[in-house]
Amino acid sequence: MASSERTVLEFYQLSNPYPEAWPDEKNNDSDVSDDEGAKKKKLGRRKSRYQALERAVSTRSSVIPGSEGSGNLVQRDEPDPLGTTDSVVRSLKQLGLPMQDDTKLRNRFLLSSTTFSPALFLSQMHANADTNQLLNGLDVLSKSIDQKSASLKVLVESNFERFVRAKATIDNVYKEMKYRGVDPTPPRARAHSRHASRNSFRSGSGGQIGLNLPPTPIAADPRKKNALIKESEYGVMGVKTPLLDVSAKAEDVWGPALGGREKEGHLKTVASSLDGYKQYVETSAALADSIKRKDYESLVEEYTKARRFADEARQLAQEVGDSEPTDDQVYRIILAGRMWHDVEEQIQLLKRDVWKRLISPQNVAKADVSSGQRGEQHMELIALLLELGVDDNPVWVWLLSRYDYLKVKIQSTVERSKVEIEILRRRLANGEKPSPQAIATHMKALGRQSLENKSPTFDSVDVVELWEMMVGFVNNLLSPQGIMGEVLEFWQTVQGFIDGKTQRTLPVGFNGESKQHHRLSVQGTADLQKGTIELVGLLREAVFMFLAGPPPEDISLLFSPLPPSPATPNVSSTPRGPRFNLDPNNIPPPSPKRGEAWEKFAFWPPWSNSISGVHFLSKMLALVGTGAAEMAAIAPVTKGNGTEVEQLKSLVNVARERCVTALCAAWNRDAENIKFVEDWNRSPDRHDITKMPSTFSAFEQALLAGMQKILFISEAASGAAAAGIVLPPPAKLLQMVRSQYVTTLYKALSGMVENAERPLKKGDDDWTLDPDGYVAASRAPAARPSTVGGGSIDAGDRNIRMLLTLGNLQALKGEMVPNLNTNFENAFSVKLTEETKTIRDVLTQIDTRLFQSYTRPAIENIRKTVRAGVSDPNWAPPRGEKPREVRPYVYQALLGLVLVHTQVSTTAPTLTGQILSYLLEQTTKELLEAFKTRPRYSLEDLMQATLDVEFIAQTLSHFTTDRASELQGLVYAQLDACTDADARVRLQAELPEMSAVLKRLREASKVEFACFRKQPKQQRSGAGSGDVAGQGGGRSTAQSFATTGSGGGGAAAAAAQFADRI
Repeated sequence: MASSERTVLEFYQLSNPYPEAWPDEKNNDSDVSDDEGAKKKKLGRRKSRYQALERAVSTRSSVIPGSEGSGNLVQRDEPDPLGTTDSVVRSLKQLGLPMQDDTKLRNRFLLSSTTFSPALFLSQMHANADTNQLLNGLDVLSKSIDQKSASLKVLVESNFERFVRAKATIDNVYKEMKYRGVDPTPPRARAHSRHASRNSFRSGSGGQIGLNLPPTPIAADPRKKNALIKESEYGVMGVKTPLLDVSAKAEDVWGPALGGREKEGHLKTVASSLDGYKQYVETSAALADSIKRKDYESLVEEYTKARRFADEARQLAQEVGDSEPTDDQVYRIILAGRMWHDVEEQIQLLKRDVWKRLISPQNVAKADVSSGQRGEQHMELIALLLELGVDDNPVWVWLLSRYDYLKVKIQSTVERSKVEIEILRRRLANGEKPSPQAIATHMKALGRQSLENKSPTFDSVDVVELWEMMVGFVNNLLSPQGIMGEVLEFWQTVQGFIDGKTQRTLPVGFNGESKQHHRLSVQGTADLQKGTIELVGLLREAVFMFLAGPPPEDISLLFSPLPPSPATPNVSSTPRGPRFNLDPNNIPPPSPKRGEAWEKFAFWPPWSNSISGVHFLSKMLALVGTGAAEMAAIAPVTKGNGTEVEQLKSLVNVARERCVTALCAAWNRDAENIKFVEDWNRSPDRHDITKMPSTFSAFEQALLAGMQKILFISEAASGAAAAGIVLPPPAKLLQMVRSQYVTTLYKALSGMVENAERPLKKGDDDWTLDPDGYVAASRAPAARPSTVGGGSIDAGDRNIRMLLTLGNLQALKGEMVPNLNTNFENAFSVKLTEETKTIRDVLTQIDTRLFQSYTRPAIENIRKTVRAGVSDPNWAPPRGEKPREVRPYVYQALLGLVLVHTQVSTTAPTLTGQILSYLLEQTTKELLEAFKTRPRYSLEDLMQATLDVEFIAQTLSHFTTDRASELQGLVYAQLDACTDADARVRLQAELPEMSAVLKRLREASKVEFACFRKQPKQQRSGAGSGDVAGQGGGRSTAQSFATTGSGGGGAAAAAAQFADRI
């Protein structure tokens, strides 16, 4: 017993085994550092036989209740094992516990101490913790234990070689202790070995030990107590008794801690309490799990359950009043309060998240069905907020957010798109003006394809791109798939909430608390109606300024960066490319002022032709008309004061007028340039004309069809909603189109005549043919003739060009222009009475002008030939000698007509009859004028003149007209007036012989003049009403002469008989 007391005094360094107070120096020891404490412990302890055991025991000295000696290794502070703080002592000090002064109390809060009290630790350290926090702390504690186990495993793996070496060392020590340093393997029998000497030396001085003798008995060895043999109980005999003492003390000290009975009891108490109030504890965790899984149905159920528990706890507290509550009631109220506090925090966080999602752009924007986005997600969020209970009306908040989104989207889309359009417009305007040949190329492309299936090749790539961007801009604003569709959908949604149809499926919340949010207030309804009208006004104003306003001057908006947030809508009508990444120091200059008509129109691309203009403007106005009609059908607009409806009507009318004005200007310019379309290639359908008439007809047809769509906006006017918005075009616009139609016809026809008459010059002429056959400037005339469509064409020959142009005019006058007039009347529901007459007169004048221009050289040649021949002194036959031949000038004149016939019949066959008939008339007229120059005609002169006239008349009998017969009659009348009666009588006797001579002459010349014998299949309409076939020309001539001749006989009668004989 004395030994035990001494051990305690030494261990605790006490002088009295029964002290009345704790020494002050021991309190100071608790404040020193761990290093100093360890050093004092080493210096203060005495060396003993059981030092190793005492060291092992001292490592757990803190397990002894109340032990405070220097061997106590319990830490002064440690982090919270549940992971809430990094200092338990500091946290308890903040709670008012004197941890620094009471080591025992501190040890009860430290997990490393054996006096650790779980109940005290949880009640003080985690007094306000909820169930979730305790569960999280349990997870942290489990992870900490797993981490330490893993650390130990890593320690073993990383020090495996050390463990192996330690095992080898232990084995060597075991062998040394068992055999007392003697190698159990007998050495080899070798004399005088060192081993023998060593063994002899180690054997002691008194013994003679041989190599094969057994070892000395252990009992005689003083170290036998450490040998690992049975007699010494394998080396533990000497420490057996101290070990038993230590084991007894360890059982007393470590038993409660290792058994954990007290802790187990506390845990059982807590578990039984939790089982009794399981629903209170699990509600918060279940609610958090539902939020995490976004299972809103379970969330609402759990939240409703929590609210019911909270209401029951409130009711219980009211029932208890001032009386003393039972433990069960207290637990119920406290658990319900803690549960409701935790649930309410989670619900408030959830509400804030749902509010953000409800007003986010993804929910206020129009649902994208193609991407799989649910269009009713906002209704789910509204329903969730109504279930949870909110102060603000989620329906009103969402509608207001959607209104703000649409307003910002309209403004940003309009501003940015107009600037991007202006950038491209300025670049086109500052570019080079397209040549007339380039414009003609697009017109010819139109003529090669049907108007119904035309592809966008009717203008340059840049112009078409800008047109498409403009149409895309209007489409983004006014199409059902664009912003207008979103505005209509917004109003339909508002109307559904106003009428109470949409919220029928919405929940009323807990105890009907959210039912008040199912109805919009009167003021809210009025504000939404005003907001809808404002959105309509923004769309209308944007389109109006684009179509009626001038081009924008300020393009600085393009230099501002795009907002990165998702709230920014897609504001560009086309994907933004690098062309719009502009340098602020190098802004595109404004459009130069050249006096062009398109400079005052923001919607017209510079240098665009009328074909692309009418194509894209018809689409644009269809969007404007449809959009205006749809917006006018919205209830707040319809039931308003009528101002917005009138403004929508004005939008349609002004847009139509501006488009027609711009299009007429381009139409007029293209009509002036359409002459460049002429390439002098034959039409594949008709070889007597070029491609010019069909191209011109296709051009006019395209303009008329597109202009009809623009004037009447037929695609939009067909709807019932457009009845009061899309009105018929005013008479002023119709008259403008009618005048422009006639003007373009006249300019196009004048250009055709100019093409034919303008002479070709090498190098510096404006009209030549390029290698591809197109009209080009500043080139030499084409060396090769065009053979497209059959038959060669020498476009360098003026006569060829004039003949083809006459054929073109004939086709236009006979077929194409009447068809265009008919189409115009049908398209615009008007009668072109005056215009038709004007067009016919213009065509006649141009045709006459060109016809005379072509025949003038031939007529001049005939005039010279006839007059020179008749005035020739050798024309009259000698006296008394009868004429046997026609004079050479007759053959010369007819050969000239043969050349004309050849040129006309191979170039424009349909004009052969018209031209030769006209030239026959002019030839007869020149004969009449030539015969008037001779005062008298003898019988021989009369016979020669008759032979010349009749030879020409009979040779060209198939081209005789009434006018030619009349002129031939005048010739005979002139001859009759210049002869005497004797010559007339004698002429009768010469008729048979003259008939034979004429027959012989015609037979001899039938090869030279065979081209005149075949009647052309077609003759020019209106060329003459005379009988040019069936009867001989001579008969008609003689009859005319008989009726117009003087005296009723003589030369006239002879001429009649002569004609009968022929």
